[in-house]
Formats: sequence, structure tokens, C-alpha cells
Amino acid sequence: MTNRTIKALVSGRVQGVSFREYVRREAERWGITGHAHNLEDGRVEVVACGEATAIAELIDRLWSGPPAADVTDVAVEEATLAAPASFTTG
Repeated sequence: MTNRTIKALVSGRVQGVSFREYVRREAERWGITGHAHNLEDGRVEVVACGEATAIAELIDRLWSGPPAADVTDVAVEEATLAAPASFTTG
């Protein structure tokens, strides 16, 4: 099993539409730890740590989000952060 850690910046209508909660549920479903936080510029930052195929699945889901979201971009970069014990929102 290969682990991967990514940082994704999700743009579009992603605040005020339960996007972070959607990401938390998907992350927990795939056994991913990390966080989803609103940024002041209207984007959501997602840090995700887990098995590489699970991370790929999560990235795919970031593009759709919950029904009220309108995702216009998902910028993903590899990260070298220590894996947290759970997935949080804030």
C-alpha cells in the first residue's frame, strides 16, 4: 500500500453549501485523514493523507461536491505533512 498526502485548493461556489462536510464524509468513507478549511478568498483548502487510490477517489469527488456546489477548479499539489489522526473541518 502506497500512502500519499495532498493539498488541494478548491475554487467556485464551495462555501456556504456544506462542501467541507461533504469532503469530511467522503474522506472518512475512504479512510483518509486531514482537514477541509474555508479560506478568506472563498476557496476551500483540503489536506488529505491516505492510500494513493483513496486519495485519487477523493480528488475526483472534490470536482463534484454536494448538489449546491459549483466547483470551477481543483488545484492539487503533493504535500509532506504528518498524517493527522482524523479528518476535521474548520
